[in-house]
Amino acid sequence: MSRLKEQYQSDIVAKMTSKFGYKNVMEVPKLDKIVVNMGVGEAKENQKILEAAMTDMEAITGQKAVITKAKNSVANFKIREGMGIGCKTTLRGEKMYEFADRLINLALPRVRDFRGVNPNSFDGRGNYALGIKEQIIFPEIEYDKVDKVRGMDIIFVTTAKTDEEARELLRLFGMPFAK
Repeated sequence: MSRLKEQYQSDIVAKMTSKFGYKNVMEVPKLDKIVVNMGVGEAKENQKILEAAMTDMEAITGQKAVITKAKNSVANFKIREGMGIGCKTTLRGEKMYEFADRLINLALPRVRDFRGVNPNSFDGRGNYALGIKEQIIFPEIEYDKVDKVRGMDIIFVTTAKTDEEARELLRLFGMPFAK
């Protein structure tokens, strides 16, 4: 079992219950899923770029990536409907906790000039979005084999009803919010 999941089951439930006054253990918010998304705009000219991005994402998440396709055509961007323009992975269960642990404890401290993540990136329903500018902060990516530095979006979907509950949950997981 992942270290974060064990920590959630032991400490976090008790701390959240005491802070927010939940009557039932099932009311305590938990991490539902983590969605990792990588938009690859250059893929419209060269499909190999998209395959390289998918390989990177699969190495980072440990799970097969899915190609995201354009919903409609945009002439200004030279995109047709159904064209592959990115990739994503949805992590649940054990892999989700392992990825969150690696992100918080290994990858984020490796970001240059890191002062913490934005504490205001919540959507109003208890979900947190985080943007990363380069995939090379993950230890699974070999710096020599990177063809191009790409960014990605990481969305933490929680069962929390409010942003305050979700912020406290992620803070207890160890998310380094900026002061």
